[in-house]
Amino acid sequence: MFIANIRCLFGIPFIFRVYSSLFFFVQRNFVTFAIQWKNLEKFMDELMKEDIRKACEVMQRGGVILYPTDTIWGIGCDATNAEAVKRVYEIKKRADSKAMLVLVDNAVKVDFYVNEPPEVAFDLIECATKPMTIIYDDARNLAPNLLAEDGSVGIRITQEPFTKALCEQLHRPIVSTSANFSGEPAAKIFSDICPELLEAVDYVCEFRRDDTTSHQPSAIVKIDEKERITIIRS
Repeated sequence: MFIANIRCLFGIPFIFRVYSSLFFFVQRNFVTFAIQWKNLEKFMDELMKEDIRKACEVMQRGGVILYPTDTIWGIGCDATNAEAVKRVYEIKKRADSKAMLVLVDNAVKVDFYVNEPPEVAFDLIECATKPMTIIYDDARNLAPNLLAEDGSVGIRITQEPFTKALCEQLHRPIVSTSANFSGEPAAKIFSDICPELLEAVDYVCEFRRDDTTSHQPSAIVKIDEKERITIIRS
C-alpha cells in the first residue's frame, strides 16, 4: 500500500531512481565490507603463520611450547628429542613412566612411527567424528622416554588447521600433553592455565587465546597386535 501511494504521488521514474540508489548503496557497501573482511582474514592468516614459525623455531632448538591443540590446550615439544621430552615431564612434575601422546598431520606418518600398524586403526581414523588418539604397540623413531613401559605410544592425527600446520612445518611429531601440573585439572581454555606453567615453557602460542569454547579431550582407544580394540576414553 505504501509503495502504491508513493507511485501515485511521484510516478514510476521516481520509484525507479529510489530503488536504483538503494541498490548501488547496498552494492557499494557490500563490496567495501567484503574487501575489509578479506583483508582481515589475510591479516589473521599472517598472524597464525608467524605464531607457527616462532613455535617451530623454539621446538627445533629443543624448547617447549604451550599451544592450543585440536582439543584442549597442551604442552608440546619435538617428540623425537629426548631432552625436550624430559623437560616436559619436569615442567608437569610428572614421572616419566607415564607416557605422553603425540600429534601428526597425516596417516602416512603413523607408518613411520609405528612398526606395522594394524589396518583396523586406519578404518577407525577414517570413521572418527571427533579427535581420536590411538595407542599402538611397537613404536619407533620417537624419543625413548616418550613411550610407555611396554613400548607403546598414543598417536593422534590432527585435522585442526593450526596444529596440522604446526606439524607440517616442524616436519616431526609433536608431544601433546595437557597444560597442567600432574594431578591438577586440564586447561580447557587459555585462562585456565596457571601463571607458573606459562612461565615454565619457552614459548606460549598466541592462537586461540581468546577462545572461550570449553574443548574436551580426545577419545582414546588401544589396538593390540591381534587388532583387538579397547576403549579407554570415549
